[in-house]
Amino acid sequence: MSLIVLCFTFFYIGLFTIGGGVVAITLMQQAIVEKGLISSEQFYNMIAISESTPGPIGINMATYIGYNLYGIPGAILTSLCEALPSLLIILIVARFLQKFHENQFVKGSLAFLRPVTTGLILVPVVQIFIFTLINVPEEWGSLLTLAGWKDLFEWISLAFYGLCVFLLLKFKCHPIIIIVLGAVFGVVYF
Repeated sequence: MSLIVLCFTFFYIGLFTIGGGVVAITLMQQAIVEKGLISSEQFYNMIAISESTPGPIGINMATYIGYNLYGIPGAILTSLCEALPSLLIILIVARFLQKFHENQFVKGSLAFLRPVTTGLILVPVVQIFIFTLINVPEEWGSLLTLAGWKDLFEWISLAFYGLCVFLLLKFKCHPIIIIVLGAVFGVVYF
C-alpha cells in the first residue's frame, strides 16, 4: 500500500468514525490488518501503546501505523488525514446546528447513532479481551478434558486483569497507576 493510499484510508476511517477513536479500531483492523500490512499481534500492541499515550486513540493509532510503515512523513500525514474529516464536519455542523438542533430528523438521527456507536465500541473491547486473556483452542474437543480447560485462559493475565479491576473499584486507584502497572506487567511477563 502506498503512502497516498494509506492517507486516503485514514481519511476514510476518520470520516466514518462516529463516536470517537475507539470505534476507529474496528475500521483500522479491517483496513490495515486484514490487508496484511501488519499482523494482529502488532495491531494489538499498537492499541496498547496508543491507549497508554496522551491524546485520542484514533490519532495515536494513525500516527503509530504511519510511522511503522513510512517513518516520520507517514506519521504526520496519516495523523492529519485521520483528523481532517472531524475538523471539517465540526466546522459544518457548528455552522448549521443552531438552525437544526430542534429538528425531529436531527434528534432521531442522534438517538439512532447512540446505540450503534456503543456497539462499535464494544467490538474492539471484546476482541482485545479475547486476544489477551483467552487461548482459542485449535480443536474445541480439547475442552472436554481438564487440561483443555486449564489451557483455555491466560491465567496470569486474567489474574492481573482481576487485580487491576479490584484496585480500580475497591481502592479507587488512579487510572495512570493502572496504566503504569500494565506497562510493567507487559514488559516483565511478555
